[in-house]
Amino acid sequence: MEVLKKLFDQHFHAPVVRIHPLQGQLGGSGRNIVRLTGGNRTAIGILYPVQEENVAFLEFSRHFRKHRLPVPEIYAEDLKHGAYIEEDLGDTTLFEYLSQNRNGENIGPGVIEASRNVVALLRRYQVEAGRDLNYKVCYPRASFDRQSISWDLNYFKYYFLRLAGIPFNEQALENDFARLTKFLLAANHDYFLYRDFQSRNVMLRDGQPYFLDYQGGRKGALQYDIASLLYDAKADLPPELRQHLLNHYLENLGASIDVKRDEFMQYYHAYVYVRIMQAMGAYGFRGFYERKPHFLQSVPYALRNIAWLLHNVELPVPLPALMEAFKTMVASEKLQNVTSESENVVVRVYSFSFHQGLPKDESGHGGGFVFDCRALPNPGREERYKDLTGKDADVCDYLDSQQSVWQFWTNVLSLVDASISGYQRRGFKSLMVSFGCTGGQHRSVFFAERLAKHLREKSGVEDVVRHIGLETLGK
Repeated sequence: MEVLKKLFDQHFHAPVVRIHPLQGQLGGSGRNIVRLTGGNRTAIGILYPVQEENVAFLEFSRHFRKHRLPVPEIYAEDLKHGAYIEEDLGDTTLFEYLSQNRNGENIGPGVIEASRNVVALLRRYQVEAGRDLNYKVCYPRASFDRQSISWDLNYFKYYFLRLAGIPFNEQALENDFARLTKFLLAANHDYFLYRDFQSRNVMLRDGQPYFLDYQGGRKGALQYDIASLLYDAKADLPPELRQHLLNHYLENLGASIDVKRDEFMQYYHAYVYVRIMQAMGAYGFRGFYERKPHFLQSVPYALRNIAWLLHNVELPVPLPALMEAFKTMVASEKLQNVTSESENVVVRVYSFSFHQGLPKDESGHGGGFVFDCRALPNPGREERYKDLTGKDADVCDYLDSQQSVWQFWTNVLSLVDASISGYQRRGFKSLMVSFGCTGGQHRSVFFAERLAKHLREKSGVEDVVRHIGLETLGK
């Protein structure tokens, strides 16, 4: 981290006083991503040893800013040590905004408007900025060519189909891959292909979208990126919204080039399939092979997309072996329930004293609940309970006898249980729940213990309890 501190100090003329790890380092990229704070300024610091990708990201970022496109400003870099610092765009991704503003298939109007803005912006990266971009810095390939497609298809075959136990005829599948590749390459592929255009790589700041993680970009077809966004597995967009956003994208695309809808759609769903296969190869590699089960949470959502495609789309190229493999995947009870084999939702439960400040979020996810218990009757004001804690039976009996305590507890359960159900449904894995009172000894401890006991009776949930106030008191 010393190299990031040095870059921050040199740019802002202020020392770093706080380093906070960000969720991005928990993903599949291998990057170490932190937020640096000092002198009332913040920046995002990245450490990553793959110089070719760093060079691509930095050059693309400066190129896009030259075209007045919303990407982070690069403040400073040290490529020798694989380090750079960039503009801090906040904590809200399009995916998080979507997750927080939906009820099943009912998506909030703010999310729809933000998504419309995102797909409208996409064509400017693909077409306008793509015209004079330096494709020589692309890594690992300058274009989404036959070799790139082959890598993705074999990634899917060996790391998903093989490891998931889906039977297939090797030669028949290879024949399908050859036909699919030839068909994909017949589309016009003279545009910038973002490569990983998904809702987690779009930040929203003051309602405006900013794009990230385009270091894998290369020359390719227009269809790939919009397919990546609209069929992003865990975003789980309803088919009607996908169609609405696709229409909006095509309308805006017409402002940059003469696009024929029929020609675009001829290749579109083939690119949807190849993007889904690329993603499922990644799920299989990280989940089955590397045994990181949280990557498997996306599998049931991807299967849902495949089922919809099988029912609603007929490709203009015959792929019998591949379609049979897809049908077997969709019918697989094991794959449909693969998330039940992954790790539980971890609920971190804290008690604390407001005099000592709020508990620190160690997960990097943010969010959760902080419940203020100070409005409830305080056992600590009575001499007989002063040296006891919220774990002791006498204190529990006292609080259990208070009507206001039960009303409070009922509301807590309603909120926490609803969130846990939503987290399980959406595949999230970390929730923080904190209870605060004056001394961090009685009421907050009582509720933290009570919630932990309740959680242990729920399936798919793991609780981690910590009493910060008691630790301070040595109890």
